[in-house]
Amino acid sequence: MEDFTMAQTAQAAETVTRDPVCGMTVDPEAGKPRLEHDGHVYHFCHDGCRDRFAADPDAYIEAEDPVCGMSVNRATAHYMAKHGGQRFYFCSARCLEKFEAAPDDYLDGRPAPEPMPEGTLYTCPMDPEIVQEGPGDCPICGMALEPMMPERDAGPNPELIDFRRRLWIGAPLALAVLVLEMGGMMGLPWAEWFGGNAVRWMQFALATPVVVWVAQPFFKRGWSSIVTGNLNMWTLIAIGTGAAYGFSLVSLLLPGIFPATLQGQHGPPLYFEASAVILILVLVGQVMELTARDRTGDAIRALMDLAPKTARRVTEAGEEDVPLDAVRSGDRLRVRPGESVPVDGTVAEGRSSVDESMITGEPVPVEKTGGDTVTGGTLNKTGSFVMTAEAVGSDTVLSRIVAMVAQAQRSRAPIQALADRVAGYFVPTVIGIAVLAFAAWLAFGPAPALGYAVVAAVSVLIIACPCALGLATPMSIMVATGRGAQAGVLIRDAEALERFAKVDVLVLDKTGTLTEGRPSLTEVIALGDIGEDRVLALAAALERGSEHPLADAILSGAEERDVERLDATDFDAVTGKGVRGTVDGAPVALGNARLMEDMGINVAQVETQIAELQDEGKTAMFLAAEGRLAGIVAVADRIKETTAGAIRDLHGVGLRIVMATGDSQRTADAVARKLGIDEVRAGVSPEDKADLIAELNAEGFSVAMAGDGVNDAPALAAADVGIAMGTGADVAVESAGVTLVKGDLRGIVRARVLAQATMRNIRQNLFFAFVYNSAGVPVAAGILFPFFGVLLSPMIAAAAMSLSSVSVIGNSLRLRGVKL
Repeated sequence: MEDFTMAQTAQAAETVTRDPVCGMTVDPEAGKPRLEHDGHVYHFCHDGCRDRFAADPDAYIEAEDPVCGMSVNRATAHYMAKHGGQRFYFCSARCLEKFEAAPDDYLDGRPAPEPMPEGTLYTCPMDPEIVQEGPGDCPICGMALEPMMPERDAGPNPELIDFRRRLWIGAPLALAVLVLEMGGMMGLPWAEWFGGNAVRWMQFALATPVVVWVAQPFFKRGWSSIVTGNLNMWTLIAIGTGAAYGFSLVSLLLPGIFPATLQGQHGPPLYFEASAVILILVLVGQVMELTARDRTGDAIRALMDLAPKTARRVTEAGEEDVPLDAVRSGDRLRVRPGESVPVDGTVAEGRSSVDESMITGEPVPVEKTGGDTVTGGTLNKTGSFVMTAEAVGSDTVLSRIVAMVAQAQRSRAPIQALADRVAGYFVPTVIGIAVLAFAAWLAFGPAPALGYAVVAAVSVLIIACPCALGLATPMSIMVATGRGAQAGVLIRDAEALERFAKVDVLVLDKTGTLTEGRPSLTEVIALGDIGEDRVLALAAALERGSEHPLADAILSGAEERDVERLDATDFDAVTGKGVRGTVDGAPVALGNARLMEDMGINVAQVETQIAELQDEGKTAMFLAAEGRLAGIVAVADRIKETTAGAIRDLHGVGLRIVMATGDSQRTADAVARKLGIDEVRAGVSPEDKADLIAELNAEGFSVAMAGDGVNDAPALAAADVGIAMGTGADVAVESAGVTLVKGDLRGIVRARVLAQATMRNIRQNLFFAFVYNSAGVPVAAGILFPFFGVLLSPMIAAAAMSLSSVSVIGNSLRLRGVKL
């Protein structure tokens, strides 16, 4: 497979500062590593590149332009490209363009790019059900198959490179044929200058390479569609242009077989220019389509580029740079300032701040110390640390995100079935209309009837090509899923996207979805002679020996408030009531009203305060010291700061919100009141959540479910669309159609806006395609000729057909700018 990647093309600025080792542009003022050599200062993206330069400077100072042979300074080169895993530097944009057009012409026997790994699966971008090992053509639509999983350095689509080369060669030939045919109308009497017969043979000589070689892939696809019975746009193109060329060839070689009415001054008419120009216009459309589809992969490539290509492995013998795919679980890796974390793992030594915006969307770096987890692709900011690799290769978070986006871009939305059904009937119908148009013109058309008949039939076949119909849905899906990935919304497949646009009820779990998912200390109330800090210190002393889920919240709160650390003795956990012990020689107890009642302590005086706390969804505990009520400690799973605004926005996009939680009714009602949630189902089990989904479906609602825990998986799978908070359990993510990389409900708003914009975009595309074909076929058949004397030229038909595809592509690319 040809491998060509345009790495970077700098703007023609006065100066460019580039790392001479890896080619990255470097800001000299950014505090990056630098090194002086022979009176010049070189800047580097990180210490590794500087070290390699210092070891062998001459290898990195200059490079030879492979096109013109000039020496280029690698550190200041404006133009650089990558091909076959190597970097090439150019003196000018023109040399870069020449290299991009035909890199193998300038490599002088250098090693060919490495092929895709053995066993790579390929699929069709239009018909994703077609999967095979190794490259080839789709048996349904004839398009070249593409790898199911993109490679970071795979470069542009090889088919795109090939089609561009064919276009550059074929376009001048087609233009020359057109000028020869239209010479009389342009004031160029070619026939008088060279002779009519010579001009006819010149048209043949110029058009034949276009038909035979330039358009060879099109005829191959057309023949395949006929053999397999999968009639498609290539069937129409091959028949239409083949008929025009065949008619012209017979007219040139055997002019005598045509009737006198069809004979012109130099013989029967020729349509060499029509066949050549039509094929070039189709080729232009294909190049534009492939280029646009290549752009839809920008999101995936940007994600893949977050991970470094090498890692610095720490061994007993020292440190060494190794390729990323050589890293194994358990390896110790050093991550230096400014470098990306290579794989998922935990910090073993050192500390640093890490920019995790790739995962969380938060721009503020997170402090990392020993034992903290780090994620591959995040950016180390200040310190250096050694990490232990845990998840590597396809098991990393970043790899799973890339795989999910790639799968979504290949999936088909249910609405595509409508386009498929229409196309299935459309192509044979068009062929029938072309035959009828040919017969009608031959029987009833003015002289020369045969010429009119050929023009009408070819125009019908060309203008009706359903390429716009085939592009309508896939282009929108590819662009939308890439846009979603950039916004932290991962779409599992196109069906989930389409269904989410129709959802009218959203069921939300409480813990971890609306709330932070972990209890935290909210209030400390002193009731006796001791202060709040003493109350909290006594409570924390007891909870150090407890395994209750709320103990961590009290201990964390005590640590945050920096209260005095006390130790408890004679610790006793009273099941269902609380804990007791001795602190500083005095009996202390922390628990509920039943524990206080057992100790003979009256809590009636604080019932109002307790009720207020419980109405706010908080769990209140009594602290008794030396036989008296000393204070109240309240703990709650706090609502996320972003939740209230997200709920308002969800209502704004037309969703009814239902909260389903295993918590008590009182706690659930408190949360619902704060957030303005429409309906509450409390005390529900995982099975009850799935039953709730079925109940809402039975009432005629389309339901989405959002959750983050293992207990949410059944409901996520049962919902029309499952939405997993990316911070949650793997099983929840696997059960969902939409995953929010950041566990934030605002992502659901973004997903909803994206889904609705995508479906609106698809409907617009289908409208363009259907209306265009419906209106174009009768005009091409000649329905306007009896009234206005208008008969569509096959070349105009080809241009209009390409324009319809361009309109669909352009409309789809608008999704890249949708505001989420």
